[in-house]
Amino acid sequence: MEDEKGVLVQSLIDTVNEISTISDYRGTVKKQYCNLARRLKLLTPMFEEIKESKEAIPEETSKALVSLKEALASAKELLRFGSEGSKIYLVLERGEIMTKFYEVTAQLEQALSAISYENLDISDEVKEQVELVLSQFRRAKGRVDAPDVELYEELLSLYNKNNDVTPDPAVLRGLAEKLQLMGIADLTQESLALHEMVASTGGDPGETIEKMSMLLKKIKDFVQTENPNLDAPLKEKNPGPSQGGQASSDRNHKAPVIPDDFRCPISLELMKDPVIVSTGQTYERSCIEKWLEAGHRTCPKTQQTLTSTAVTPNYVLRSLIAQWCEANGIEPPKRPSSSRPSKTSSACSPAERTKIEILLCKLTSGSPEDQRSAAGEIRLLAKRNADNRVAIAEAGAIPLLVGLLSTPDSRTQEHAVTALLNLSICEDNKGSIVSSGAVPSIVHVLRIGSMEARENAAATLFSLSVIDENKVTIGASGAIPPLVTLLSEGTQRGKKDAATALFNLCIYQGNKGKAVRAGVVPTLMHLLTEPGGGMVDEALAILAILSSHPEGKAAIGAAEAVPVLVEVIGNGSPRNRENAAAVLVHLCAGDQQYLAEAKELGVMGPLVDLAQNGTDRGKRKAAQLLERMSRFIEQQKQAQVQTESQSQIQEARLPSNAADS
Repeated sequence: MEDEKGVLVQSLIDTVNEISTISDYRGTVKKQYCNLARRLKLLTPMFEEIKESKEAIPEETSKALVSLKEALASAKELLRFGSEGSKIYLVLERGEIMTKFYEVTAQLEQALSAISYENLDISDEVKEQVELVLSQFRRAKGRVDAPDVELYEELLSLYNKNNDVTPDPAVLRGLAEKLQLMGIADLTQESLALHEMVASTGGDPGETIEKMSMLLKKIKDFVQTENPNLDAPLKEKNPGPSQGGQASSDRNHKAPVIPDDFRCPISLELMKDPVIVSTGQTYERSCIEKWLEAGHRTCPKTQQTLTSTAVTPNYVLRSLIAQWCEANGIEPPKRPSSSRPSKTSSACSPAERTKIEILLCKLTSGSPEDQRSAAGEIRLLAKRNADNRVAIAEAGAIPLLVGLLSTPDSRTQEHAVTALLNLSICEDNKGSIVSSGAVPSIVHVLRIGSMEARENAAATLFSLSVIDENKVTIGASGAIPPLVTLLSEGTQRGKKDAATALFNLCIYQGNKGKAVRAGVVPTLMHLLTEPGGGMVDEALAILAILSSHPEGKAAIGAAEAVPVLVEVIGNGSPRNRENAAAVLVHLCAGDQQYLAEAKELGVMGPLVDLAQNGTDRGKRKAAQLLERMSRFIEQQKQAQVQTESQSQIQEARLPSNAADS
């Protein structure tokens, strides 16, 4: 118990210390965020005294400290965004930002109010300090600050101007100054913040991201037009006569500081060829390839297991690095000459390349027959080997194939989508396919194509979604509902293709709610119980992912899944027992009705067996369920004893009551 107290309190101290390192809050939220950070730092003495105390923490206070830990984590994320997030977003969505601020403040106030300070072994001075913080939170919770309407309206006015109309330079200058976007470092950071939002918001980026991108471009164009030598090394500005001798010369030649986002996490050097691994982290290609060649199968930065050893170029970051280098008078890094494109381009003979070029001419001929036959041949060539896949992409086939996805000729459509599927096997081609705008067209085929075309469209989406950032793009394109439809009504192969695509997409948190709202849970429950059971593995794997999402948990509960899950835990394969237990763990979290139902269905014996003989993950999930089940049974016993005791008291009173009457 003492160890648990120490771990809990140390985590509170660590979180506040992390908050203390956050600084430079954006102007639009600076006052509120600085006040929040300052108040949270004042809690550290209380945590330190609790940690040093030998007395146990009362149960209610321990629960309150756990709630406070969650509230501090929310506050840390809020403050970090206020320091590192998009300045333009903080203006456009200031109402939403402030709502989140007040929610976090209320969460902190509620957790602090639930602590029994008189039962804690802390000094009177610390108690008074915490009471002061608590009163400040109560006042802050009830106060609503007016947003900066003027700045908001100026940004909206700039966004709404026709692109043909040149904005007023004075307005642009004012906005750039108010937003503190006057330097290349600030503009680069804003670009990175925008890119981060697109990659991590978990859903359709929507209108706000579009506005941000448009506004940033206008401001950036203005700033670079006004300052062509913006942030160039000092020696290139005002060269004039020598002043200050050698010391001045040394200052002028000082190298600019490389932004952390541009450094490889392994080598800490400026990246020349940044690539993304399956966890979404970016590394220098040569560094991560050496890491993988050494036999490692984890992400060096996050230590997560890599679902794939494939890497894909990070074109956005490469472009930002090139812009930064150019602005700072540095020669942009060149990709190593041994990189894949140059190596693979020589692997195809001149005759093969000529054949590919002839096929591409047919694709653009306008003749439906030529297009159909050429797409079919490219499909077969791309299936044959890796060299062909690279050569076909280098020749420019991908945009032409994407164009054929909307053709009314179903056979041509099948050839085109299957050719893209085969090309996507090459990791470098995945980025080219997505950047060519293929995803909406693939979704179109998934909706209205022939069954073969729909199956291969689903398989293509699975292949592309291996890259984490593509999960966002595909989920936002409307792909999930037609995948659920294919999962329900497709052939056995079509169901498998849809299931693998949905599984991959639902790894990304933002796609889980979309899948649930598309009706995937009833479809999965049907696959679990249909005769033959050919899709049990896939259905349970997807349910295990969805059960961690609130909407997924509610839908699984509404589908009356507990009897099926208990059956699988008792009689399923090792992997299926593991996934069924994982689903049940999430269902039973905070919902005793499911614990009661599982107990009545006889889950205890299968759980004990799983805890002893299951996979490693299965053992952990079974242990969690057994612990919850034991607590539940104990509570039932206590409730029964209390009920019997009350009945006995009432029975003992009956004779005297009868005598009185």
